[in-house]
Amino acid sequence: MPNMSMKKTPMPEQDPNVRNKNFDEVALGYTEEMALEEAQRCLQCKNHPCVSGCPVGVHIPEFIGLIAKGDFAGAYREIKLTNSLPAVCGRVCPQESQCEHNCVRGIKGEPVGIGRLERFAADWYMKNGKQEETRAESNGHKVTVVGAGPAGLTCAGDLAGLGYAVTIFEALHTAGGVLMYGIPQFRLPKEIVQKEVDALKAKGVAIDTDMVIGRVFSIDELFDMGFEAIFVGSGAGLPSFMNIPGESLVGTYSANEFLTRVNLMKAYRDEYDTPILRPKNVAVVGGGNVAMDAARTAKRLGAENVYIVYRRAEEQMPARKEEIHHAKEEGIIFNLLRNPVAIHGDESGRVKSIECVKMQLGEPDASGRRRPVAIDGSHFEIPVDCVIMAIGNSPNPLLHSTTKGLDTNSRGCIIVNEKTMETTRKGVYAAGDAVSGAATVILAMGGGKEAARSIDEYIRSK
Repeated sequence: MPNMSMKKTPMPEQDPNVRNKNFDEVALGYTEEMALEEAQRCLQCKNHPCVSGCPVGVHIPEFIGLIAKGDFAGAYREIKLTNSLPAVCGRVCPQESQCEHNCVRGIKGEPVGIGRLERFAADWYMKNGKQEETRAESNGHKVTVVGAGPAGLTCAGDLAGLGYAVTIFEALHTAGGVLMYGIPQFRLPKEIVQKEVDALKAKGVAIDTDMVIGRVFSIDELFDMGFEAIFVGSGAGLPSFMNIPGESLVGTYSANEFLTRVNLMKAYRDEYDTPILRPKNVAVVGGGNVAMDAARTAKRLGAENVYIVYRRAEEQMPARKEEIHHAKEEGIIFNLLRNPVAIHGDESGRVKSIECVKMQLGEPDASGRRRPVAIDGSHFEIPVDCVIMAIGNSPNPLLHSTTKGLDTNSRGCIIVNEKTMETTRKGVYAAGDAVSGAATVILAMGGGKEAARSIDEYIRSK
């Protein structure tokens, strides 16, 4: 009998006033009983509308049906047919705007908790299953991947499954990209990411770290080394700033730097002596998921007051509703319709306040959102000792500047054929944030998957 409850089976969470002082995972995951209950809410629609909303085409009704039967290992294997990183996607994908957005159960109630069930299947298998990754028979061809983030890992995994010898070159000392340096431990434990990376290695993918392509090797040199195609998934790691007075003061960070010091350099662990400011009053500028991550991280590092400063209203915030909800629960203070105009420092050159102006919403801009307009004479200051800029990122220009024939657009993003993901340089493919600018993990994975198909067709055609 289907479970006709109008609401999702609730996900257990840490108490907000406990979790805002630790870096343990916020959402605790489903038990087997909870997963069975939620899986039985799926109506097993004939047209599978949920699948059309998934960038990597996960077989959603099939894996949920297996969970409903108690075949948790089978559910995991079904997900892995199309998704190389299920434990990651179950935690950080915006299911509410993708697969769950199309769920029929969402018409008259809440959609099926597809993301929660995907996470359950992956976590269950990591705990109870047996490693089954096998190496495909070699087809004699070599491909390289630049960047070990979501797009690169997905592309590498799919190509390895087709028999290619795949080598990933990663600029940092750890594979995982934004999954490791950007998303906080309390949302995505690094141990989970490492297990996913280890599974790819078991399939035969070689990962070389501390390799900055464009410096250590050029794209031309990679072709000279015998690689027949190159995939670029180098991400968008160049932070944006507002170019307002005071951004060079001590205590001003980009969100990239702040989160990298905490996540990749382990500032969240007491046994690491990571150089990082532990501020008492923090302003985080921006309204996206990265801003929420930075604000919630600052709170966990001991900040007494953490302010989100955003120039629009809450309904225009690009962050997931879940992340905004969690931030509010944890005591983050939202200063909306406020825009920074200057950062002020003390005599020693350290941040002492951020000056803002109040805003009101005017006519819609090109994005369809109402344009914020400053209110004359409304300037005010917030006393802070740290400002974190979380207003977006763009691709690093290094690869483009050292590669002939690799065209980019006005934002520095690599230009590709949207159907094949091939760049303007023959044999070079790209996807993820290097192409789109900062976007979601699952969209990067979808692009990496499409690029793997195109690379396979390209090499076979030769």
